[in-house]
Amino acid sequence: MHRRLSVMLAAIPIALIAVPAGERSVAAPRPQAHAPEQQHSANSPRANQGRIPPPPPARTGAKKPEEEHRPNSRVDNSQHVNNDHWYGHDAPNDKRYHLATPFEHGHFERFGPNYRYNVARIDRDHHRFWLPGGFSFVIADWDWPLAADWCWDCGDDFVVYEDPDHAGWYLLYNVHTGAYVHITYLGT
Repeated sequence: MHRRLSVMLAAIPIALIAVPAGERSVAAPRPQAHAPEQQHSANSPRANQGRIPPPPPARTGAKKPEEEHRPNSRVDNSQHVNNDHWYGHDAPNDKRYHLATPFEHGHFERFGPNYRYNVARIDRDHHRFWLPGGFSFVIADWDWPLAADWCWDCGDDFVVYEDPDHAGWYLLYNVHTGAYVHITYLGT
């Protein structure tokens, strides 16, 4: 009995190693309509006080990115969400976000706080990633340094939001760091 248990336990790591990373099953996006008692699962959000934030509000005018003033007199001007408030979002008229043909590859329809995603594939050299179902995106070059060290294969860690200020752009929010980056949809 003891020997059979030892053999079975020894086989578990081998079985896990035998499945290449690219062939592991990738879960489809799952709605996040959790009851409060379910919010503390193993992969619950760590940023934004443990909540998935609502979509960012649209801004008007040529406003500078808003900074978060913390109680210890520090200022955080990075792109992040805290207490459901979106900080560091670039001005609506920022020329970097002008696309000759917004939504050139169509609209991505599964966005918003009800959808959490894992990344099925990442191409770090070209700043591209794929969600389950073959949906591909590219991260803005100027935002890549913010996302380069994210754990891209850690689970359902990302939420896609439509960017209310920049036509043709979306925001990819990391539920564990609270940071977000600008992305464009490349289709399937």
